[in-house]
Amino acid sequence: MTEAITSETMVLPRRHLLTGMLAAGAMVGTEVVTTPAFAQAPPILEGKVAIVTGGTSGIGATTVGVLAQAGAKVAFNGRREALGRQVASRLRAAGGDVVYIRSDVREAQQVEHFVAETLERYGRLDIAFNNAGIDLPPAPIADTDITGFDDQIATNLRGVFLAMKYELPHLVSSRGVIINMASIGGRHAFPNIVAYGASKAAVIHMTRAAAQEYGKRVRINAIAPGAIETPMLERVRRDWRVTTEQLVAPYPMGRVGTPEEVASLIVFLASDASSYINGHVIGIDGGDLA
Repeated sequence: MTEAITSETMVLPRRHLLTGMLAAGAMVGTEVVTTPAFAQAPPILEGKVAIVTGGTSGIGATTVGVLAQAGAKVAFNGRREALGRQVASRLRAAGGDVVYIRSDVREAQQVEHFVAETLERYGRLDIAFNNAGIDLPPAPIADTDITGFDDQIATNLRGVFLAMKYELPHLVSSRGVIINMASIGGRHAFPNIVAYGASKAAVIHMTRAAAQEYGKRVRINAIAPGAIETPMLERVRRDWRVTTEQLVAPYPMGRVGTPEEVASLIVFLASDASSYINGHVIGIDGGDLA
């Protein structure tokens, strides 16, 4: 469990509170979101406004916190309202300027409303991390559930398209940044996850196409994580009946990554430090499998 924030810690400056909470670990539902020292971001995004889709758990929730720590004001969404409110409450208590806006990335009107609400609250948009995604238990193509296939495409691919559609007009104005969530599964073909792999491969293509269209005004990149210690990875272990050691055996670094390592990459891509990086897919996987 994380230590409670006491009256003694509450007298610390805003930045120290947020850093301390993230470093110690914030309990979010049944998860612990932690940020080790290397991921404690300096305020390089001060004055920026960020959107994160799928920010209620895993990489999304951690990134909301690290973006806030880096100085950004952050609006995030997700379907699970109770969990979203928990994340927002804990990060605000630690000094972050964050807001949870319930919305479903599969629904165009809800995505449009999410972006509009962010603009109404914060007045601008500079950064978008289009992260929302789902997975399903593995199955051969002939045994793949059609409803599940459609849901993965709607969430992982259409959700990124809808987010970009409504974010881009504002990001053009601010000369902003988009980071889309792809996957190692979109760069390499794996058996029994055809919908997931197809959706992530399409996100990679869509990212590159968008960078061609908007590259003079908006930097648009994607990240492709490998095995990251999240609830999704827990399901992979369970559904595939594999151990961590078996999962990481093909990777040169031989270990699972952390959400904090991914969040650090996102902050870098969102900052001026990456000002000449556009239209790329950046792997964060402990060593490419190719």
